[in-house]
Amino acid sequence: MNIKAIRSDEIYRKIILAKPCEREDIYRYELMKPFEFKYSCIGVPIKAEKPGGYDVVMATTMAGAFAPNNIGSERISDVEKISDEGFWKACEESIRKTFEGFEASGVSLPVKDYIFTVLLNDPENPMAKMSGDYCGDGGIPGYIIGTIIPNEKSLKMLPVALAHEANHNVRWQFMKWSNKITLGDMIVSEGLAENFAAFMFGEDKIGVWVTSTTKETLENVIKPAIKENINCDDFNKLSVFLYGDEIMALNGSVQVGMPYCGGYACGYSLIKYYLKKTGKTIFEATITPTEDILKEVQDFWN
Repeated sequence: MNIKAIRSDEIYRKIILAKPCEREDIYRYELMKPFEFKYSCIGVPIKAEKPGGYDVVMATTMAGAFAPNNIGSERISDVEKISDEGFWKACEESIRKTFEGFEASGVSLPVKDYIFTVLLNDPENPMAKMSGDYCGDGGIPGYIIGTIIPNEKSLKMLPVALAHEANHNVRWQFMKWSNKITLGDMIVSEGLAENFAAFMFGEDKIGVWVTSTTKETLENVIKPAIKENINCDDFNKLSVFLYGDEIMALNGSVQVGMPYCGGYACGYSLIKYYLKKTGKTIFEATITPTEDILKEVQDFWN
């Protein structure tokens, strides 16, 4: 398989040296263009038809990344932190080991070509604050994006998040995305991805999207709400149960009383329960349909 890094550090340096009026197009056509298909799948064009319209620049900025117009000389320190060859090697190795692990387990991956990059998140951006110092996006097979506010911890932890995203990349090669995706599909997907990251790097490396939830909150608040809405296929509504009120409030969503990333914590616990009960490997579980997993864990909700 082919795994290619789009070296954002090199492109960021080019942006820093460019005239302000040139920065958006460098970001758009050199950093984001390789991911055009990924963004087209979710209705995000590389360039809006009208100036200031919704496109890949606006979408990534809303998600927490630095807007290209804010990538000036003051960002050089952050760029230098993600310029180490060892960092990029660790990121690529995490992704490669994920895919090779599935192939070695007898799972033949239909997609053979993958690209990834790492975007700098703005610590002042509300969404970046919610996602922590490192995060990722890997729902469209063939494309993986890590995001980071670079510091000693996040630089070491991003490869863990990329294993999570690479697991998504595998699952969605076998599960068909549709407008009828349910909350059950999403918590299973996130639970599989985070259990896979724990399998690869150790349970002590799981993300804040799981560790911030106490057992009491999981049992008394999150699980009852998820169980009641498990078949919800209204993506806007199910997203609140997945991400929690605090994150979704940034998009103006209605509050439902769900703590931060409650669906992630529930999914992690559910899949951990499933793996222990069935004895299946995380590789087998990753390509198992949601309905089959949920049938096996009906007693999880008790």
